Amino acid sequence: MTTVVLKKVLLGNGETLAYRERSGGHIPLVLVHGNMTSSKHWDIVLENMDGRYKIYAVDMRGFGESSYHREIASIKDLSDDLKDWVDVLGLNGFSMMGWSTGGAVAMQYVIDHPDDCKNLILLASASTRGYPFMGTKEDGTPDLGKRLRTTEEVKSDKGKTIPVQAAYDGNDRDFLRGLWNALIYSHTQPEARRYEEYIDDMRTQRNLAHIYQALNTFNISGVYNGLVEGTGKAGTISIPVLVIRGERDYVITKEMTEEIIVDIGENAIFVELKNSGHSPLIDDLDQLLDTIHSFLHTKEEMA
Repeated sequence: MTTVVLKKVLLGNGETLAYRERSGGHIPLVLVHGNMTSSKHWDIVLENMDGRYKIYAVDMRGFGESSYHREIASIKDLSDDLKDWVDVLGLNGFSMMGWSTGGAVAMQYVIDHPDDCKNLILLASASTRGYPFMGTKEDGTPDLGKRLRTTEEVKSDKGKTIPVQAAYDGNDRDFLRGLWNALIYSHTQPEARRYEEYIDDMRTQRNLAHIYQALNTFNISGVYNGLVEGTGKAGTISIPVLVIRGERDYVITKEMTEEIIVDIGENAIFVELKNSGHSPLIDDLDQLLDTIHSFLHTKEEMA
């Protein structure tokens, strides 16, 4: 029987990163969570994934049990933390799976450290061209013609940042549950106890506006994304990449996923998960794990 233990390590920059480590297994896999979550939200994968995998699920800076002494300014700040964490643990030859914001962090990681990772899985990932943060009209609806440009503008946004932060601070669980039911758990919700734990976990986030802006300014493509020029580095990712999107994802658009595939190129393969949204973990775990296992097992056999 496998067990999951929460551990912590001190990085050279003074931050402490927490992570969950599953016992057993010999094929290393690193899981990187998304916004409004931490490694806690990977629990169902840790409980059910094939026992051959040695799984590590990290809490990024400002999430979960990790520290947030220094504000992040970019997705690269988070991937640099991840590299320090990998080096402290002495990991190598691992595969990495990033979910949503974690996908952007994982892509930046494999660009900067191409020899560390064997395979990359992007689950409902932010685009290679970032995730635009649009303003809010007076009536509360998104202003699709106004992209916010600075962190201060993002912090002051009345449509998303202010209400979500207020729900965190005030423990407005009904608001958070309603938001997730509308955008993420739109068809299937976690069982009640697990859902309450997820809401507790959401409220550990201390970097909401900074994450929004980091995504807003992320661009590893070769084109201008409406805010910043791209680095052109997405095309240097040479390891096998599996790009996964649920067919009714209300957070990551089909166009964003197509940008990833175009920008990374021929070593990226795409799988659409039927009847799944932004959290295939809850919508159809079996379909998700079958897709992941098939990809990783194929790559292991080819190695």
